[in-house]
Amino acid sequence: MNRLVLILSLLPFPAFAGTWEAPVGCDVFLTVQSKGCRVSHYYRCEADRPGDQWRVDLDQEGPFFYSKIDSEGQWLESYDPIRQDLDPSPADPASFSELIAEGMDTWSFSLSKADGTGSRAEGYDRLTGQSFVIDGITLQQTEVDFTEYDRSGTVLRRSKGNEYVNPDWRLFFAGPGETDLGDGQWLPIDGSPMQFIMPGEDGFLSTQPIFDCDALTAEADLPQSLWRARYEP
Repeated sequence: MNRLVLILSLLPFPAFAGTWEAPVGCDVFLTVQSKGCRVSHYYRCEADRPGDQWRVDLDQEGPFFYSKIDSEGQWLESYDPIRQDLDPSPADPASFSELIAEGMDTWSFSLSKADGTGSRAEGYDRLTGQSFVIDGITLQQTEVDFTEYDRSGTVLRRSKGNEYVNPDWRLFFAGPGETDLGDGQWLPIDGSPMQFIMPGEDGFLSTQPIFDCDALTAEADLPQSLWRARYEP
């Protein structure tokens, strides 16, 4: 069996009852309903290093993206369904700790895909000093600006705007901004969280997104977040 097919066959898919199931040895600690018709589940696995976290994104048709980050918010690997990995020895590793302690973090790193393609991302996160309460959860707002290049140096994507961070969870969440997919045209995007659902609460592990799902717009196929909310396909 192809290695990628084997990996994807082990990843979780929705149960028939409309409840998503995590892989064996993994525990989900948070479900987030977001704008743009997306629901995400965040989970940790016993086999991973301390601080590593996974996220799966679902739309109305089911899971479409998996990603794994470390405690510093570095993008370690993702599946969309092609696997993408962080290259060793980043020029300027992303640092969640630096962002929280100093108010700003720059980063520059490269990514490689299983199909042989790759890219380089450069940008920064900066705390704006503003906080917002969304569904009872206090989040700090960030400003983010980044450019992604292919291996020849051609711009693949530029994005700028705002995101949110939760220092306790060490997570980024999408926010409002705009993106240029390489053609020079800036388009609005917003995948902001709307509901934070904890274990035992109604809607935890739901497979169905509930916000903006009836809005058929020209932006339906755009990425819903700026970057890491970040580790978006």
